[in-house]
Amino acid sequence: MARRTYSIAMVSDFFFPQPGGVESHIYQVSNKLIDRGHKVIVITHAYDDRKGVRYLNNGLKVYHVPFFIIYRQTTFPTVFSFFPVFRNICIRERIEIVHGHASLSSMCHEAILHARTMGLRTVFTDHSLFGFADAASILTNKLLKFILSDVDHSICVSHTCKENTVLRASLDPLMVSVIPNAVVAENFRPRNYPANQAGPDHSPQRLGPRDTLTIVVISRLFYNKGTDLLTAAIPRILEEHPNTRFIIAGSGPKSIDLEQMIETNVLQDRVELLGSIRHEEVRDVMTRGHIYLHPSLTEAFGTVIVEAASCGLYIVCTQVGGIPEVLPSHMTTFAKPEEDDLVIATGKAITAMRAGKIRTEKFHDQVKRMYSWANVAMRTERVYDGITGTISEDEFYGLDTSGYDASRVRNFALIDRLKRYYGCGVWAVVFPRENIDICPDWPRKTLVENTEREPKKAGGLSNRSSSSHGVATME
Repeated sequence: MARRTYSIAMVSDFFFPQPGGVESHIYQVSNKLIDRGHKVIVITHAYDDRKGVRYLNNGLKVYHVPFFIIYRQTTFPTVFSFFPVFRNICIRERIEIVHGHASLSSMCHEAILHARTMGLRTVFTDHSLFGFADAASILTNKLLKFILSDVDHSICVSHTCKENTVLRASLDPLMVSVIPNAVVAENFRPRNYPANQAGPDHSPQRLGPRDTLTIVVISRLFYNKGTDLLTAAIPRILEEHPNTRFIIAGSGPKSIDLEQMIETNVLQDRVELLGSIRHEEVRDVMTRGHIYLHPSLTEAFGTVIVEAASCGLYIVCTQVGGIPEVLPSHMTTFAKPEEDDLVIATGKAITAMRAGKIRTEKFHDQVKRMYSWANVAMRTERVYDGITGTISEDEFYGLDTSGYDASRVRNFALIDRLKRYYGCGVWAVVFPRENIDICPDWPRKTLVENTEREPKKAGGLSNRSSSSHGVATME
């Protein structure tokens, strides 16, 4: 059977020029899908002067919709205001599949909702982990459950992320696939590569006791990225390990805490703050270091640690979320998301690096064999084939047609869609007519006819106005 091509709209609030894992994922997957013959457009909000239609390389068209931003590049949810614009774009571009990204993207949720209204196929990719107890997570999970009640298929970037999404949105695990992120290894080569390729007998380069060892951190400076943990650990690490320095790139509300820590401990010559950097500058910053430190408190995948390993850096990271799934054990040292344990783990990595016990010169080639955006695009294309019926349900879901319950596979009849919305709670239910109370009317004025007619005077006029035939009363 000939391979089918699709017209796909990637929708998310998060896209370039803002740097980040979701932004890079959308861009790379879109380009690889275009290479495979598909038509792909991106719908996002306006970024500063980027409004209207922009074309990126490989013919990737981006629609920057000028909507109001409320928090962390997320648009204000309008629902119906977005529909005319979204419908116009889908008709113009002859879109068949709408692929939304990120749980916190308002545009993603609205696009999936409107796409189902228009009869288009829908896919959702979750890139994050959320809790179940705090108010923000509860509200987000309620919204996610509502939106994913009517999505064709969901994708998660790690198995931990899949477990989290299945629980949050009350999904059948059968309807969720795991497709990890990847890295363009050619863009993240170690310094002096390919001259740095080592043979089997090559011994690792040792750092002398007086040689400077550099630890790199590239992250958004937010609480969930572990910036508070980093701020507390840096002075202790630098005090215990002379001839060690930090390079920190990124921006966010926690940057002021880092600046105050540097001033308080007089570490201006040992901690370099670069601020926000562009994605194409990440490799140049990473190759200045020996160890990459990732103190995140929650992470579904962590593309940046794959990029750092590809650049030949040894990874010290917190053992949270999907991070343990990303790299093999010889590339990483794990720490609990606690200050003391992070300081100890970083100290062990520094000691091992100075003793020459870690061979990082082979990391690039190993990462290159493990991760590929072309493979991610192929697996995403298979999801499209499954939801459009290009391949059979038993082939797509990996089930034996003689032994599985056909009702588990998504049915798109209207009654089944309403049943799924009913499971989201009373706030999402369209009640039957007989279950809706009729509200009483406000008392209205009525016109009462005057039965006592007064005799007319000369000229045909009565004592009352000829136009007044009754008296207005209240019922």
